[in-house]
Amino acid sequence: GGFDLPTTVMPFILRNVRLQGVDSVMCPTEKRIAAWEKLVELLPDSYFEQACTEVALAEAPKYAEDITNGQVTGRVVIKL
Repeated sequence: GGFDLPTTVMPFILRNVRLQGVDSVMCPTEKRIAAWEKLVELLPDSYFEQACTEVALAEAPKYAEDITNGQVTGRVVIKL
């Protein structure tokens, strides 16, 4: 995982490809909630299960190290 994209824009230019993203921060809360509700309706539970890991508070330091080392994908939720 990670956010690195080690490339240049030249391959995109040559192939007339646009690299686009979504900025949900500026989207109104109501629209974000509606979008998540639609995703829950469309995607299987297994998608959300693999996208999130729940860990006990005692395990948090180990997961923090794993995250720093790029060994974790998805979200980690700390159970309190």
